[in-house]
Amino acid sequence: MKIESKKVTVQKSANTLCLYLSDVKNFEHLMPENISKFEVINEKAFVFALKGMPEIALEVKEVNSPNQVVLGAMSDKLPFTLTGNISEVSESTSTAVLLFEGDFNPMMKMMIKGPITKFLETLASNLETI
Repeated sequence: MKIESKKVTVQKSANTLCLYLSDVKNFEHLMPENISKFEVINEKAFVFALKGMPEIALEVKEVNSPNQVVLGAMSDKLPFTLTGNISEVSESTSTAVLLFEGDFNPMMKMMIKGPITKFLETLASNLETI
């Protein structure tokens, strides 16, 4: 299953945005308002929960500066990645698209597609304001 966010323009260079997304502490500022938990586990990982959803632990798996940051689930129960693809527009502006990829059974896909799509759009919209 693949879900892609809208492309957003960020008033930061691609390198600065890549560094921002590589720092897990910054994800707290990108989370939706209905977050019920956010906790940094270590410098590469954090756990979060949205109201009514299970906790999800994410860790930075790969950084291809300045164009990509890949986060992955720390649990095998929900195997997925969240990739931030960054393109430089100018010295002080870049664009970003968030891509969620996971391997789920049809029942799980049906249950999570709506919430994940909304979650990605919120992350992308909040990226525009950093």
